[in-house]
Amino acid sequence: MGNNLNMDKVLIHYEDVEINHGGNVILHNVNFEQQRGEFLYIIGKVGSGKSSFLKTLYCDFSISSGKAFICGYDLIKIKKKQIPMLRKRIGIVFQDFQLLIDRSVNDNLKFVLKVTGWKNKKVINDRIQEALVQVGMADKGYKMPHELSGGEQQRIVIARALLNFPEIILADEPTGNLDRESCRRIVRLLQDISSDGTAVIMATHNYQLVQEFPSKTKKCEESQLFDCQLSKVIE
Repeated sequence: MGNNLNMDKVLIHYEDVEINHGGNVILHNVNFEQQRGEFLYIIGKVGSGKSSFLKTLYCDFSISSGKAFICGYDLIKIKKKQIPMLRKRIGIVFQDFQLLIDRSVNDNLKFVLKVTGWKNKKVINDRIQEALVQVGMADKGYKMPHELSGGEQQRIVIARALLNFPEIILADEPTGNLDRESCRRIVRLLQDISSDGTAVIMATHNYQLVQEFPSKTKKCEESQLFDCQLSKVIE
């Protein structure tokens, strides 16, 4: 992972990165840096490249050129066997929850811990409870996903993302299927998580949320990712 970056502080560093998929250039000349505990929005219209950028961070999309480091891994040189190790250091929150509907909240979270190598039953149960407490769902572990509201399900998804003590949470349109008050609660929760030291990147096209809960913002537009002033978010 030899690079000269101070990775104790800088978790993500992209320099002149080009992202292609299916033979098409999605984003070019991407220069991006994120530090530990920093909260960042990526805004832009549907199809502007927000999700594609996030997918490069956990090696679902490859990078064509440039320099790209995350959590000390060189994404240009990363080996296949290293990708699962990198992904354990990243928590991912999807718009559509992707909870297993045939099992309880506790069993959803237990499944994740077991497939990522946790063995001790007591340690597993303790970690699940800690994560549920962190997202304000301590008393919902016995519930089935269909018994929860959309906002509650998304809190469980965030708990799932936190299980392995990630350094970064990637939230791809996490409020896309929620009512307005649930949207607010999810953003507050993600900002609280970043205040506790976990970096958060939230991709969204909900500009009202960005204005209501301001933070550092970048915008995807015309195949580029660039800094965006809050006053220019709503045009």
